Amino acid sequence: MRTFFLVLILLAAPAWADDIDIRKVTLRSGDIDIPMEVAVPAGKGPFPPVLFIHAKRGYDENERRHIMELAGQGYLVVAPDWLSGRMIERWPAEHDPGTEKDVEMALNYLMALPDAAKQPVGIVALSRGPYYAIRLAAKRGKDIAAIVSYYGHMQNPNAPEPDQLFRVAPEVMQITTPMLFLIGEADFELRRINGGRAFYALWERGVPVEYQVYPLARRAFDFRADQTPEEKIATRHARQRADQWLRRWMKLEK
Repeated sequence: MRTFFLVLILLAAPAWADDIDIRKVTLRSGDIDIPMEVAVPAGKGPFPPVLFIHAKRGYDENERRHIMELAGQGYLVVAPDWLSGRMIERWPAEHDPGTEKDVEMALNYLMALPDAAKQPVGIVALSRGPYYAIRLAAKRGKDIAAIVSYYGHMQNPNAPEPDQLFRVAPEVMQITTPMLFLIGEADFELRRINGGRAFYALWERGVPVEYQVYPLARRAFDFRADQTPEEKIATRHARQRADQWLRRWMKLEK
């Protein structure tokens, strides 16, 4: 069935930050409705476009706060909810390849927005989100300027155990998109191992890459309800690093 866009809902409402709006949008692909949120910066566009890809825990107020922060930095952000549109329960163990089409549809929608600058897109992604990011970069590298990976999964979640333990996803060996890794020192060991292997694989091929480790920071350090003082500082630092990385590779002037 041919994939097409149908905007069902487009509601603008004042957000918690002054002069920044959140727009709720639903796109239709075949018989699937994909809910998304669009964070629109203050001022007059066009704005640099950023695709935000959430983790397998789902999309809630923490992700909304994150995209508002990005909009506050001047980015036009589209954040698809790749779980609820397909009625997938939060925290799925397996990866549904169909959700990749939904995320790519969000990328197309972002690039077509009148307020989006006509340039390659930046991606900010969390946990499983970076797997979607590298898949997109391998498929549509010319459309992706940079990736920011928060504690990202660098292997297909459906891959067998030996691949999870000893290999990175093949897309890591294909992409040329500049990539910034942000991860806590106390994150899960396998996630740190896979991220480290991906860093070395990219660097050896000459792909611009940096790997930032935050001491004393745990998994999901940037939005934990029980954030330590160190994790709060790590969050501020990570947001600054992410902004710098996007501006550098999206060729933006501060």
